[in-house]
Amino acid sequence: YYARLTLDFQTNKRVCEEVAIIPSKGLKNKIAGYATHLMKRIQRGPVRGISLKLQEEERERRMDFVPEVSAVDTDVIEVDAETKAMLRSLDMGNLQGIVVHSGQQAWKGGKDRK
Repeated sequence: YYARLTLDFQTNKRVCEEVAIIPSKGLKNKIAGYATHLMKRIQRGPVRGISLKLQEEERERRMDFVPEVSAVDTDVIEVDAETKAMLRSLDMGNLQGIVVHSGQQAWKGGKDRK
């Protein structure tokens, strides 16, 4: 009954009344409230444990995406001097496309984070 449920509690309560025999008012309200809560979560994004055709198609579309330019396929890899020394110590100093970058480090530690 996913197509009939909305983000409105009152509407979901009426749907619960129509599609199920719920013995008490309190239980009906709890079910409608939980359905409303799940609908809000589904609207924000995929929900673990709930498999909808719409979510399945979205996930497949994301998995089938192929970028125009691969982030892995690079001609030049910039490393610092310490990393280059480590590669030399592992007898990998003559790898093609590795360039020592002499700029300052982008991040020096977690002290100045807020």
